[in-house]
Amino acid sequence: MVFKAPGFIQTLHRVVEIEEHVGFLWHRLITHTANQRYPDAAVYLDDVRRSVAVMFRALGGDGALKIESTVATEYGTRRNLLQRVAGSHKHVELSWRNESSLNLPACIDVFPTQKLNHDLYLWLAALASGDAGIKQAQSNWIQYNQWLSYKVLTRFQGLLERYERLVVAQLALRPNHKGLKKEEVELEYVIQNALANPGKAIEYVAMENQTYMPAPVYLWLHPSPPHCGTATSILQDEFISESEGETVDPEEERRYRAEQVEMPDEKDGLILSRFENIFSWAEYIKVDRSTDEDEDLESVEDSAKDLDQLSVARDSKSTAKRIRFDLDLPSSENDDTPLGDGILLPEWDYRKSELIKDHCCLQSMVADSAESIELPLALRSTAKRLRSQFEALLPSRMWYRGQNEGSEIDLDAYLDFVTEQKQSQAIGEQGMYCEFRGGIRDMACLLLADLSLSTDSYINDNARVIDVIRDSLLLFAEALSATGDQFAMYGFSSRYRQHIRFHTLKAFKETHNNISRGRINAIRPGYYTRMGAAIRQASEILSKQSASQQLLLLLTDGKPNDLDLYDGRYGIEDTRMALIEARRKGLQPFCVTIDEKGGDYLPYMFGAENFVVICKPSELPRELPLLYARLTN
Repeated sequence: MVFKAPGFIQTLHRVVEIEEHVGFLWHRLITHTANQRYPDAAVYLDDVRRSVAVMFRALGGDGALKIESTVATEYGTRRNLLQRVAGSHKHVELSWRNESSLNLPACIDVFPTQKLNHDLYLWLAALASGDAGIKQAQSNWIQYNQWLSYKVLTRFQGLLERYERLVVAQLALRPNHKGLKKEEVELEYVIQNALANPGKAIEYVAMENQTYMPAPVYLWLHPSPPHCGTATSILQDEFISESEGETVDPEEERRYRAEQVEMPDEKDGLILSRFENIFSWAEYIKVDRSTDEDEDLESVEDSAKDLDQLSVARDSKSTAKRIRFDLDLPSSENDDTPLGDGILLPEWDYRKSELIKDHCCLQSMVADSAESIELPLALRSTAKRLRSQFEALLPSRMWYRGQNEGSEIDLDAYLDFVTEQKQSQAIGEQGMYCEFRGGIRDMACLLLADLSLSTDSYINDNARVIDVIRDSLLLFAEALSATGDQFAMYGFSSRYRQHIRFHTLKAFKETHNNISRGRINAIRPGYYTRMGAAIRQASEILSKQSASQQLLLLLTDGKPNDLDLYDGRYGIEDTRMALIEARRKGLQPFCVTIDEKGGDYLPYMFGAENFVVICKPSELPRELPLLYARLTN
């Protein structure tokens, strides 16, 4: 038999296309039939994040927790035939909280209406507000969630109607008892009773020996929440030494399920002999990946995006990529001049609820080698306009009458005295003098500027953040000089808790002149941002000034961080405690930031009304003095 090759190949291609099309239709049919969701009624976390955060914190939730999206975790519940054929319902997104975040599903579409799905977000926020964040054993998961629901509904009875609607919708999703075993039916009965009657005691069912997980209860917190975070966050509780590798910022922030594993022995490799031996992306292989230079970095990042879970190990080697800037401390001949031997300061450990005494060492420094300079020409016209505006803040001179002492006799007071004397009325003591003098602005302000390494980044083609801060400080000093207010300026950066640099730009006892301008002009990016220690030292300096109003103004471009455990919530909690201590001293803290994400953490640290985010960093030099005028007028 002879085949005509072109016609045979075309027929074969056609058969393959038909097979692929039928397979696609079959897959879509099975997947759609097995799907028990309502995509048309979906509500997304990004759309309700603000209202969820308000609900969580208003009901007493931890204000330091961020609202994050969860990862889908494997959930070993019984699946029906269609779900097994479709390969779906292996993973589920449930809610939980840990020490740093409240984790909620990125999308909720389990109920048929958007209102119910929206109500579920709010209920989960309310439920998590009563959670102490303590890990609950899987065996008492049902009782704990029932107790938590009862606790929230008792405290906030206005949620009862919303909860009843959600329970009705949740019970409608529970599995039919006909397809379950006896012990599974008993467990399902307990769950449904716990949902419908949160305040009623139920028969306890232990789950330690259960091989079966009940269908997900979307109104409750996760029975066994996983450790979730970035690939490096799993090592956060360990001491992180100084890195020699280059930090690469990902294009998108993504959260992964992560596990810590032992480092491979570097001797055994992976040998593939047959195709069926090839592992899938989701399986961990204990094989050493070299830390040498890898030019194909994008392919590595793309591979990580395909992983369901990252396995992280620590070795003693450094990556081949080098950081393009020097993190070593400058030599003594090139560094600023230290003032004294260093100041020991406490630090707040929120995990222990303890103020650790003498935990940090702050070194006061001054740039004595900075050259005295005049105000730069580019800033002179702006400075002249600001001085004119700030001179208007000076209290106008006026006559003060009825004084016991003064430069002139108060004729009105004298005539009143004579009239009362003629009428033989009782004459009380009263001032007979007047004096022409100005009012008094009893104000002291300390501006604390963040000089961390992040200020070396560019905001446009012509200027860096540090350049904008430098111009802002120069104009701020010129404006305050016109008011006669007491003011001082300091900058800070850090490198571990033992070396916190506190730069004196202008002290209270000094007058603003070319020397202080030279110090401001000499500022340069430092290291990291151990904010709590700098605020404590600034508060101590400011509290010693004799003024009725004392303003502590913080200028920064990001959140607290350092190389050790100070990153994340630890730094935020320490900074918050330092600000609480400052308010106890009668100070008024206020933050000015150019961090676009400042609204996520500054309300917890400073309060809702005590910070401002400058959306355009280039406008900071002009906005900072005007902001001061509004705060003090």
